[in-house]
Amino acid sequence: MLPIKDINPTRTKPFATKILVAVNIIIFILTYFRPDFNQIVYRWGVKPYYILHGRQLETMFTSMFLHANFLHIAGNMLYLWIFGDNIEDSFGHLKFLIFYFVSGIVGTIVHALTDPLSKLPGIGASGAISGVMGAYFILFPGAEILTLVLFGFIITTIPIRAYFFVGFWFVLQLLYGTVALYLPSSTGIAYWAHIGGFIFGVIVTLPIKEKTLGRRKRYFSEVYDF
Repeated sequence: MLPIKDINPTRTKPFATKILVAVNIIIFILTYFRPDFNQIVYRWGVKPYYILHGRQLETMFTSMFLHANFLHIAGNMLYLWIFGDNIEDSFGHLKFLIFYFVSGIVGTIVHALTDPLSKLPGIGASGAISGVMGAYFILFPGAEILTLVLFGFIITTIPIRAYFFVGFWFVLQLLYGTVALYLPSSTGIAYWAHIGGFIFGVIVTLPIKEKTLGRRKRYFSEVYDF
């Protein structure tokens, strides 16, 4: 399943989400085509062993802006674009940015704890984006995600409720993450960064759910005169 867009209006313009997408794409273009790209990844990617020993802590931030290939950057930015605007709208621009980066850091720490001896660099914004998806799962479970699906040889789009789309995605992360604990080199994907970021997003969002949805309901009631 590939999400195309969500059917979920916002009250504000997602400036922070757009800036994050733009900065990620610009950094990808500026780094990926360099002959020393592998050295950049090794220096600025996050390595669990060093993080747990209090070293190279800056890489918990810098690694969020590096991506391994076109598919990696395209997938991450698609998910950020689809789910980020509504969470930014709900949290506010600055709080959303803080939430995004803290989600990524928490995801990194969880990943490091599950593979503490690894000195292989990890890169990508997926831990932070997973936090955004966790918040979306709590705030907008009934929102429809227009999704590209394959039925045999037929490709079509269908609306899928967020609780199923995001919930199914999270279950897959748990399954693959469990396998990765026993076969750490089998995928090359930091599933536990996804899991950690997602759970953090859920935990942060649950206490503010009613207040956040209350503001949203009042706004749309006034705009559409419900």
